[in-house]
Amino acid sequence: MLLKVENLNTFYGNLHAIWDISLEVGESEIVALIGSNGAGKSTLLKTLAGGIPHHSGSILYRGEHIEGIRSDRLVRRGIVLCPEGRHVFPRMSVRENLKMGAYTRPKQEWAGSYDRVYGLFPRLAERKEQMAGTLSGGEQQMLAIGRALMSNPRLLMLDEPSLGLSPLLTEKIFELIQQIRDQGVTILLVEQNAVMALSIASRGYVLKNGHITTEGPGQELLNSQDILNSYLGGHA
Repeated sequence: MLLKVENLNTFYGNLHAIWDISLEVGESEIVALIGSNGAGKSTLLKTLAGGIPHHSGSILYRGEHIEGIRSDRLVRRGIVLCPEGRHVFPRMSVRENLKMGAYTRPKQEWAGSYDRVYGLFPRLAERKEQMAGTLSGGEQQMLAIGRALMSNPRLLMLDEPSLGLSPLLTEKIFELIQQIRDQGVTILLVEQNAVMALSIASRGYVLKNGHITTEGPGQELLNSQDILNSYLGGHA
């Protein structure tokens, strides 16, 4: 098991945001986290990435406890978060943005990483000298994911990769997520588009008010009437 979380609790100030969450993510899986706004999905990812301190519980990555380890050191171990909202550097070029994702790696490895990213995202190769702030929303999302891949992650955590994108671009992003998984990268996916997320996920977890309420194979959750009613408007 690549990642194993047991009885994790996290606070935002006095707010108990994550309650006794336990989950597992296996090698080369896509695991989806779905739930309404405010359910705790982003908080969970930030906790796993070292951005928010956990209060109690355990986080095991490749069998080793990683609670309390700084985010930059987790990146070096292969745990990378691509946050909600893209957060590209608008006054830097596409290539410079990608370079920022490689800062933890030896310089001699950068060329191979650029090739990998440009192979997945040919649009970025075409615009590598263009300022990131002038890219479309879909191109900025590709750049954010590409920047995360520059660090050569073993576990890539994606927070709302389709947010604000058209249906056509959303389909393209989800195709690319599967391609990244096929390259051997394990993916923990937070996504409001529950249909798309569960359709590509081997397993899924449903969060509500900081608790995991349901878990199971992605297709099983997609076919659950309770899930359909709660998150998919009654139909998939």
